[in-house]
Amino acid sequence: MDRPHLPSTEAVVDAVREAARAYGRDIEVTHDIGADRSGRRLSAGAFAVADPDGSLPHEAYVELTDGRPRITIEVFSEDDATVTVEGIPFQDLPRDSVPAFLHAVLGDLAHVKGRFFPPGWWLVVPLPGDETYKELITGVDLTPWLSSRVRS
Repeated sequence: MDRPHLPSTEAVVDAVREAARAYGRDIEVTHDIGADRSGRRLSAGAFAVADPDGSLPHEAYVELTDGRPRITIEVFSEDDATVTVEGIPFQDLPRDSVPAFLHAVLGDLAHVKGRFFPPGWWLVVPLPGDETYKELITGVDLTPWLSSRVRS
């Protein structure tokens, strides 16, 4: 599915802010700018602020602060993100998919599916265009939000 290209971390944060606002949710954002502040930058040398090409890597941590489900988003400068829903991390999402992912979760498209073999619960997030993300729910208990999303 073609999604609008989000060329920067700030573009992703703006799109997340807009999606959260559409569902009546507030966000808090923490920005990490510079290779010395970015968690995943390996190309810059020790104590370097910029990458070798002179650019400043920009990462952001976004938290939806009110309501359920609990959602945090880590946007990385390598064009990917990790979205964590109720403690379940969806890693390596393309940054262009983050707004659609957020709309699917907040718009009640996400659901929990159980299996007898192999046993377990999976959080399933379908996106428009036949793209679906699934993650195993680890731990013993489902949160109230996850329990309310169980489908047979």
